[in-house]
Amino acid sequence: MHIHGTTTADLPPRQRGRVRAVLAAITIPILLATVVGLLLLWPRGETPVGSLPLGGTAVTLESARVSAIIPVGGGEEIDPMQGAEVRADLLSGVGEGQNVPIQVPAEILLNGLDVGDRVTVMFTPDAMGSGSPYVFYDFHREVPIALLVVLYLAVVAAVARWKGLAAVLGLVASLAVTGMFILPAIMSGANPLAVVLVGSTAMMFLAVYLAHGISIRTTTALLGTFAGLVITVVLGYASIGWANLTGAQSDTALVLGTAFPGISLRDVLLCGLVIAGLGALNDVTITQASAVWELHGANPGLSRARLVSGGMRIGRDHIASTVYTLAFAYVGSALPMLLIAALIDRSVLDTLMASEIAEEIVRTLVASIGLILAIPMTTAVAAALVPATARVAPAVAGVPA
Repeated sequence: MHIHGTTTADLPPRQRGRVRAVLAAITIPILLATVVGLLLLWPRGETPVGSLPLGGTAVTLESARVSAIIPVGGGEEIDPMQGAEVRADLLSGVGEGQNVPIQVPAEILLNGLDVGDRVTVMFTPDAMGSGSPYVFYDFHREVPIALLVVLYLAVVAAVARWKGLAAVLGLVASLAVTGMFILPAIMSGANPLAVVLVGSTAMMFLAVYLAHGISIRTTTALLGTFAGLVITVVLGYASIGWANLTGAQSDTALVLGTAFPGISLRDVLLCGLVIAGLGALNDVTITQASAVWELHGANPGLSRARLVSGGMRIGRDHIASTVYTLAFAYVGSALPMLLIAALIDRSVLDTLMASEIAEEIVRTLVASIGLILAIPMTTAVAAALVPATARVAPAVAGVPA
């Protein structure tokens, strides 16, 4: 690995060589261990991806376009108790081109189905003669999501230019690690904890270096991210055990337990916890490494102690914002579950200690602790790598000389 500096203030050649050597001595073993882990844990042969059938052996998914929604009993409004008759033009499969009735759940009728919508229907030949063999399965969303992706890329390119597009490339590569390695490896029976450690480290290398380039600054951030990742894994493993969280008390867990009888749902819960906090972890470490180098570039006379002090002033502001960022993200994703939990007649404490809500609380706390501790560690590493001088320089950027 070639590590070169792209800092505001160029390092002297001797200093630059020393910093490169130190970073390489730490980073290269981590990279090699990650590659070895990928080779050892990479799923071989067939994986159970797509092994669960939709229903009977002849069941297929077909495309259709809604042509009419007729409320049962007449009138213009749909009665939730009576529903509506829905007809659609088949766009694929048996009977393509025909106009057929499809069965649609009332909650779908009342929350977004309109004439002209393209939908996916489940065709069950065995149901022919006893009602419509076509049952609503899902909406086609390719066009609106594709437009959002194009808009997203356009905004990123307009504001962040090539650096932003490089970050998108890092995101795509990280998601590829999830889809091509983490999920198939766990499904093939590999230890989920080992898989998420190796996979998260690989995602970390790809996301940081593709988005920010290989430099002293980004490698410093990478080491801070790795330290935060280790803390998150260790603390997450311990906290899940202390809180007696099993990961087995949800509908999704029931499906997983049936499909993979030998899988540890507790380990799967830990995997989700680690990956959920990785993005925010990368964010704060990059910011801290940049903050220290920029402080040094603005005032090369600052001592390492003052660099740490100035960097932590910035870091505390970042901590204050990221603490509630993670919490809001988890509350938003768990909002339907919170609404259901609020219906049950029990105390607030009992509600918060319910299994699925407690999982989100532990996830938020553990990820936040790992993130917060990564900030001083990244700041200290960055300050140790910049060259310090003995001269006294005037105060800049709010850092006393």
